[in-house]
Amino acid sequence: MTAPSESTPLLAVEGLTAAFPLKTGGTAAAVDGVSFTVARGETFALVGESGSGKSVTALSIIRLVQPPGLITAGRIVFDGQDLTALDERAMRAIRGRRIGFVFQEPMIALNPVYTIGFQLRETLEVHGLSRGAAARARAVALLDAVRVPDPHKRVDDYPHQLSGGLRQRAMIALALAAEPALVIADEPTTALDVTVQAEILDLLRDMRTRLGLSLLLITHDLGVVAEMADRVGVMYGGRIVETAPASRLFDHPGHPYTRGLLACLPERAEGRRLAPIPGTVPPLGQFPAGCAFANRCGLREARCEAAVPPLTPVAPDHGVRCVLAGGESR
Repeated sequence: MTAPSESTPLLAVEGLTAAFPLKTGGTAAAVDGVSFTVARGETFALVGESGSGKSVTALSIIRLVQPPGLITAGRIVFDGQDLTALDERAMRAIRGRRIGFVFQEPMIALNPVYTIGFQLRETLEVHGLSRGAAARARAVALLDAVRVPDPHKRVDDYPHQLSGGLRQRAMIALALAAEPALVIADEPTTALDVTVQAEILDLLRDMRTRLGLSLLLITHDLGVVAEMADRVGVMYGGRIVETAPASRLFDHPGHPYTRGLLACLPERAEGRRLAPIPGTVPPLGQFPAGCAFANRCGLREARCEAAVPPLTPVAPDHGVRCVLAGGESR
């Protein structure tokens, strides 16, 4: 295997498909042919409503899609190595060590019967980084690094003894424990109040800068995207429908779904009533043929339902999956 160069993306997801069986028979793709890259030191955000496939994409990258879900196609190339070709033992050496993961629900992800310090020490010991007193000292240092107050005391606390914001900081400490090259943060500010959200985002930004991390941010919040992301992939119906640098996405949204998401932002309404996207995300297996967004789109045409539109370049590093891309959509 040739060593990757600095110009090679740290992560390249290529045609990733993950499917789940349906009660009515057959399977449906929760992630359908998704491709994107994350450069070294970059923050890439996947954004979309619940049910768009963001979290399944994130879990697929670390090979934690729960059965009966299954990765059925594509490659996940991390630092020059195809993760889909690894057995579980080799994958465990990557997961947690080279790729850290901040789960969406820290109260669920953290083990309630073990202290925060025990869980940090266990991570360090599993990856052969430190043991015993040295591991405890490292656990305290990690809690201090993520701005947990009184880390010498909190290291012996159980998850239920911590506030939501402190639990999220502990999750970030766990993700950073083995000094990974990539951190995947799945809705890291969900269920936190606005002040704590800002603190967590500031912490993630600081960690990325100080440690030289790449960050894959999974979110439904375009405010978070505007504040954190270098580039963005907008997901709907298991597919990426638009990808662009963050600044361009906000200034020149190309897909009707992206425009709909932006129209829901109060700061862009300028005194007008918010314009919600009509309808809801259909259940898995019930998306229309062709463009998955067609049944909610005010620009729908007959050709939208004929075939899945390709991701069409409309500007450098800006692609839009719409039949109007490159024309009326610009």
